[in-house]
Amino acid sequence: MISSEILRKVRRIEIISRKASRELLAGEYHSAFKGRGMEFFQVRDYEPGDDIRLIDWNVTSRTGRLHVKQFVEEREMTVILAIDISASLAFVSRRKSKQELAAEISALIAFTAMLNNDKVGLLLFSNTIERYIPPQKGRTHLLRIIREILTFSPQSSGTSLHTGLTYLNQVSRRHAIVFLISDFLDNGYESPFRVTARKHDLVAVRILDPRERSLPPGGLFRARDLESGQELLLDLSRKQTVNAFSAALEEREKRLLTFFRSAGVDHIEIADDAKPEKPLFDFLLCRRRRFNR
Repeated sequence: MISSEILRKVRRIEIISRKASRELLAGEYHSAFKGRGMEFFQVRDYEPGDDIRLIDWNVTSRTGRLHVKQFVEEREMTVILAIDISASLAFVSRRKSKQELAAEISALIAFTAMLNNDKVGLLLFSNTIERYIPPQKGRTHLLRIIREILTFSPQSSGTSLHTGLTYLNQVSRRHAIVFLISDFLDNGYESPFRVTARKHDLVAVRILDPRERSLPPGGLFRARDLESGQELLLDLSRKQTVNAFSAALEEREKRLLTFFRSAGVDHIEIADDAKPEKPLFDFLLCRRRRFNR
């Protein structure tokens, strides 16, 4: 039984996402992703000047005449929302958790894809595969996806991007646009990440909470890892502690961004104190400009 509070959240997210998708994101999405792939259409007789790499040798040997393959721009794309729902996404320091932010981002992407007649699928994972919903079309399907993200209770609290990406690479055979939504507080996922980037159009969507980038004012501060349950008492009045935190954070940021670049993957950063449609629009606009050069 879904609570009335969850239904209100789903409805609110739907209204906001539909409006933003229709008025702000749809055109940029079409330009940023459509036309990136081609699908087979038919074969026809070879004509002088045709690219010899397009010759269909099977048809040619069967008919005794040279034939070439014709391709057309893919009219229908598949979008997969691969979402890390480990315990760290329950973190909240302000008005909403990172899990709620993930639902808002997913809804914006899903409704934008729906306006372009694309299919949308969902993969929820922690350090195990929690739920997979194959790509489909339609408003009812998209509302189910939003409800799943908001209400799903994972079996595990841990994180394994490696597990999620490995499963995705196995289950998703056809080329898709994959939005990997996570806080990326994990290690050891580089190999399947690169495989996904080669097979699909992979976009890393990094969810942030402002508190993760800055420490509270000086004094004793008790921190708890939501995934392991381990607690740590920090004395933030000590400059050495603050400097060590800042250095570790800077190093992690640098390593992550360097990896995204080396894998040839676009990334978006969205914090819970921002409206997600703005960074999504900026990303789509930047991507469109890059492809249209």
